[in-house]
Amino acid sequence: MARPRTGRALSAAERMRRYRARRREAGLRTATRWTPRAPVWSDHRIAEAKSLAMHVLAARRIAVDPRLLTRARSTVARWLERYGERPPPALVEWRDLLEQHWPVVAARATELSEDAARLRQSSPLATLLTEAERRRVHDAFRA
Repeated sequence: MARPRTGRALSAAERMRRYRARRREAGLRTATRWTPRAPVWSDHRIAEAKSLAMHVLAARRIAVDPRLLTRARSTVARWLERYGERPPPALVEWRDLLEQHWPVVAARATELSEDAARLRQSSPLATLLTEAERRRVHDAFRA
């Protein structure tokens, strides 16, 4: 059952004006538009960017000295031996990828996709960098 009409109901516009006046009296400011203060980067995004930077450096090093690719293959083989019969799928994927031609491997390792980011998390290519190169990448991402 509804309340009886009195004829004194306020319009929606008048209710909003009164609402805003009450907020102003309380000291609250009306926000007319949202402007972000600074771009928000999560720790996960920063870690992915570091990983990508390291893989770009590793790809450059392998392009100059292709013998490093053999080192990456042996690293994956060593890692696979640790797991025996049930190795992680990512390591098997790396083993298969490293058997392909270098341009295919480099494109995949430095690709900007979620799948490539997942693959970089268990990459043997980062082991090819020197300590100074790793430190340089980490220092570049320090806040």
